[in-house]
Amino acid sequence: MSPVLVSLENVDAAFGTRALLDQVSLGIGTGERIGVVGRNGAGKSTLLRIISGEAEPDAGRAVHASSTRVGSLAQADVLPADRTVREVVVGTGAEHEWAADPRRRGVLAGLGLLDRLDDLLGPMSGGERRRVALARLLVQDLDLLILDEPTNHLDVEGVAWLAGHLAGWRGGLLVATHDRWFLDEVCGRVWEVVDGRVDAYEGGYSAYVLARAERTRRADATEARRQNLLRKELAWLRRGPPARTSKPRFRIDAANDLIADEPPPRDTMALRSFAASRLGKDVYNAENLTIRVGDRTLFDGITWLLGPGDRIGLVGVNGAGKTTLLRALLGDVVPDGGRVKVGASVRPALLSQEVAELPASLRALEAVEQIGRVLEVERGRERSAGQLLEQFGLPSSRQWTRVGDLSGGERRRLQLLRLLMARPNVLLLDEPTNDLDTDTLTALEDLLDSWPGTLVVVSHDRYFLERTCDVTMALLGDGHLRMLPGGIEEYLARRAAAGSEAAAAATAASTATARSATARSATARSATAGSATAPAPAGATTGPTRSGSELRAARKELTRLERALDRLTRREQELHHSLAEAATEHERLLALDAELRAVVADKDDTEEAWLTLAAELEG
Repeated sequence: MSPVLVSLENVDAAFGTRALLDQVSLGIGTGERIGVVGRNGAGKSTLLRIISGEAEPDAGRAVHASSTRVGSLAQADVLPADRTVREVVVGTGAEHEWAADPRRRGVLAGLGLLDRLDDLLGPMSGGERRRVALARLLVQDLDLLILDEPTNHLDVEGVAWLAGHLAGWRGGLLVATHDRWFLDEVCGRVWEVVDGRVDAYEGGYSAYVLARAERTRRADATEARRQNLLRKELAWLRRGPPARTSKPRFRIDAANDLIADEPPPRDTMALRSFAASRLGKDVYNAENLTIRVGDRTLFDGITWLLGPGDRIGLVGVNGAGKTTLLRALLGDVVPDGGRVKVGASVRPALLSQEVAELPASLRALEAVEQIGRVLEVERGRERSAGQLLEQFGLPSSRQWTRVGDLSGGERRRLQLLRLLMARPNVLLLDEPTNDLDTDTLTALEDLLDSWPGTLVVVSHDRYFLERTCDVTMALLGDGHLRMLPGGIEEYLARRAAAGSEAAAAATAASTATARSATARSATARSATAGSATAPAPAGATTGPTRSGSELRAARKELTRLERALDRLTRREQELHHSLAEAATEHERLLALDAELRAVVADKDDTEEAWLTLAAELEG
């Protein structure tokens, strides 16, 4: 058994009159990797602060083993604005004192700070400051690492790097996060903070969902709604990427028994059909869109056709223009070239990253009913504003709380519900998972499963993107928009390849500069000596390059292949649906099966052609 680093003995903690922790006893040992989940306001941050020693319990005690070194990352980064990255992360000593340490260099490089050591912290964005705070913590020699929402403000690449880095962490790890992919990658146990208790579960998030679903199945009938949500999410987990479900800690047989009769999370074809009846055949057609910000070109003649029922996840490097693209669709940003054609029936709604102004004097329920009293969540099925608030973690006891007295997470949920109550048929969600706990995210995903419209999601939350979207598009910082058949994995692979190519190019440029300088020096010496340079050998040429017209043609072909892939994917889904309907019609079944095989083969060929051409253009 690993040595215990910190233990809590009969700990109580309260916020006002509400008990957050009630007689909690637990411990964390060396090498343990524990994820902490729970609703917003349940007491996760309080638990972490008591374990780290930053807060005292109201009763009971926290015991730290002698000489235990604890480092913690709070949700809010408090960093001195007048200091540089170098001063905060590695101190003011000589560079050779830290540069020879591969761990420090690896952390700085992984978080993108190695070439920004002399930048002041004051002008940095929230995401940049988050990386600095993480770096300052990760370069230390610690026994216990405590992280409160470490993925906040990080992009998909940053989250993936942090998960990979923590995989090699040998000390104790305690992390509170709503990022479910991160929990599965990093943690071997889960603590759920609920009703003053801390319930422990073995395994990562996937195993936690299974165990919770089993517990809920045995619970009182009043928990039936919660059970259905967990069963649906568990079914999606089991049908998802093999890498997720192959983890040894995921009890596959038990999961299969539990979800044997659970249908897919959503009927894509039925939703597309319903969306088409509400939207028509056109939603947004962005044609040859060019947008510049100062001297920088964000989009260089991109074409994007967004249809009824499309569910698109949009990823990209920070500053690539994801939010700008959403606002260009809405007409809030005027393009420098090209145009955006909007369908006649489009009623869009944008959930921005900032919590919009809400009527602070109204009660929570009144604020939602101000927009609408009921919402159709499926054809013929409606939910009231009160039911939706309940589903989104605001029970009846909190629905009459004034908006001004709600927490940040509760206001975020209210903002989202008011948006949905306006009955849009196009939803543009910009980082919708910010400030939402895992239960609320599950409820939102359940609502979106039956939402019949067009959906575009910009998010760093890999789990949410894979759960709610059918197609992944990427802005890679080169002015172009690309479809990624391989999803987030392909995006990360492309970014890693781009980083390797950039490093190789920098090395080559440095070598070329040195050679050029040597050549100029030799030429100067020859001229001084009165000698003439020899002519180039006859027939010498430079390597083959694509002309401008060839590049344009290649990009046009890439766009054509992307459209073909999208069309073939839709047809494949239609055929699967038709096969299910024709289960008793033998002749039709054979014909549909033959067509499906042809479509799948055509799709594979098209995808291979797209990948080949994309690789050529990348090179």
